[in-house]
Amino acid sequence: MKTASPFLELETGPRVEVSFDGATLSLPEGANLAAALLAAGVGTFRTTPVSGAPRGPFCMMGACFDCLVEIDGVLRQACMIEVAAGMQISRPHVLEASDAPV
Repeated sequence: MKTASPFLELETGPRVEVSFDGATLSLPEGANLAAALLAAGVGTFRTTPVSGAPRGPFCMMGACFDCLVEIDGVLRQACMIEVAAGMQISRPHVLEASDAPV
């Protein structure tokens, strides 16, 4: 059974602070954001709008959109972004039925 983390290379190098849903995380500067968040213990990046099912990185190459997060107010795929100091990251806001436009 494999016991080593697949993200060991993320444990070295300079780290920067980012905010994820209000919590401060120290992530490796320049690392793939999706991989860095997974290594930091974040498993759910968003929920589906219909059922609320949790979603996290799946393809890690920008094809599936399961890793969508809001970065500095803009929806982005975390697997296509590098970690930078001061990023404000949050799970995307899901519209409630009462919020939907009429």
